[in-house]
Amino acid sequence: MKDFRKLDVWSKAHQTVLAVYKTSQSFPREEVYGLTSQLRRAAVSIPSNIAEGCGRGSDAQLSHFSEIAMGSSTELEYQILLARDLGYVDDQNYEDLSTRIVEVKKMLASFIKKLNADR
Repeated sequence: MKDFRKLDVWSKAHQTVLAVYKTSQSFPREEVYGLTSQLRRAAVSIPSNIAEGCGRGSDAQLSHFSEIAMGSSTELEYQILLARDLGYVDDQNYEDLSTRIVEVKKMLASFIKKLNADR
């Protein structure tokens, strides 16, 4: 069992969740059960799946949950784009969040590759 708090990829994903929550606070009220909820769930799913994988018994399972986190990262990447196109996120916040997400995805890809190479 690994301590997820010690993983750089988990820490970066956690910081991304905090940024998503801060940004989505200003979304319109009518989106509270729509895009706001979906965006937050996708963001939270990333570090949550990394943490869950760390609690499993093998690198194979950690790799599997990291791949799920990668899927959630891609989902979040689209949802941030949609929020920008709907006018809920300005260009500066979009660029910040998009950069964070791409960095998490790169870190996840490297992490998954390392986990699979160690097997």
